Amino acid sequence: MTEVLLRGADVVLTMDDGDNRLTNHDILIRDGVIAATGAGLSTTGEAINVAGCVVTPGLVNTHHHLYQTLTRAVPGGQDALLFGWLQTLYPIWQGFDPEAFFTSAQVGLAELALSGCTLTSDHLYLYPNGARLDDTIAAAGEIGLRFHPTRGSMSIGESDGGLPPDALVEDEDAILEDCIRVIDAHHDPHEGAMVRVGLAPCSPFSVSRKLMAETAILARDKGVMLHTHLAENDEDIAYSLEKFGCRPGQYAEDLGWVGDDVWHAHCVKLDGQEIDLFAKTRTGVAHCPCSNCRLGSGIAPVRAMVDAGVKVGLGVDGSASNDVGNMVNEARQAMLMQRVLNGADKMSAHEALRLATRGGAEVLGRHDCGQIAVGKRADIAVWDVQGIESAGSWDPAALLLAGPSKVRDLFVEGRQVVAEGQMKTIDLPKVIEQQNRIVKKMVNA
Repeated sequence: MTEVLLRGADVVLTMDDGDNRLTNHDILIRDGVIAATGAGLSTTGEAINVAGCVVTPGLVNTHHHLYQTLTRAVPGGQDALLFGWLQTLYPIWQGFDPEAFFTSAQVGLAELALSGCTLTSDHLYLYPNGARLDDTIAAAGEIGLRFHPTRGSMSIGESDGGLPPDALVEDEDAILEDCIRVIDAHHDPHEGAMVRVGLAPCSPFSVSRKLMAETAILARDKGVMLHTHLAENDEDIAYSLEKFGCRPGQYAEDLGWVGDDVWHAHCVKLDGQEIDLFAKTRTGVAHCPCSNCRLGSGIAPVRAMVDAGVKVGLGVDGSASNDVGNMVNEARQAMLMQRVLNGADKMSAHEALRLATRGGAEVLGRHDCGQIAVGKRADIAVWDVQGIESAGSWDPAALLLAGPSKVRDLFVEGRQVVAEGQMKTIDLPKVIEQQNRIVKKMVNA
């Protein structure tokens, strides 16, 4: 039995069913689970002083492309809309190999951890030069984050009317075979799982309707979740109307891509009927505000979604379209954009933080995570509010208004991944050096 006691937190934002805010509280972690909360708790294990800190559940990232940490701020793609941006980057990604995917995932996961993220999904939809989803799963194992990788895919290349180059698409039968392999090798359906695999055809403009439908059937047979991009911008809507004769919501419904086991990324252009469809079917949404701004896609109707009962979480999206992976920034941006769209009283800092924690956990089907309550997994972020960012704040718990954007300590399944603002699980400077070597090689090529 292992125990860790977090002693004397100024404030604990639980995100539990009662949305309780606790002051001067301790949190006892035992064997990866929250065993008790209260004042004056004791332990036979390690005790960590968290006075002067706000404690929250770990943040949850519902949409990412980790490999893109190797292509931040690429000239030619910095000022392009979605389709032009993709066409700039596809030829670069075509040169990636297993080492590139592993190292870029390490960097992206460490960046997330330092921003307080304990659980992240990843959408990997291209596999050049022998790369496999296993490469990123191995990276997550070293970093120590709870990981929901998705086996993505592209099968319709330029010669068949799709967007990606033919060299980056795969045979559909081979895609489905590898989906089965990855699920059988890595998916853990049990409570407290560190790895759960999902299936994620890239988008309506890069796979066939047949593959979308067959992937949904396979996922439900295997008991895993489904993920894709949907209704991201005006180009996306126009493509759907031209190629399929319907809006993206109808496309998803026709192919079995709605339900409690499905979450879609972006959904910037959902209309009222589509929002109602998602609410009725309990379909989730990964809202990616910074990437939506960076690509000029628009402001997603998050206020309308949440009010209608749609499950909404936050995502940083790829580091080539953000171009950072900081979940605190994402939550703050979500709050600010909804205020721009709807008014300053339409999204509080606390509600945005709830989307980044409990909301994301619910989107990913992780009801054992996303809150600080007895019996839940010990995925916990500790924020030091004694620094310059919070100096003068009347409400230290309003982290998204006046608080740090990096975490002091981070625990995943009770294991300390970040301590005093530094990664504990890897030699981060060495990994960054390796990442920059790979980038330099690609630039020179």
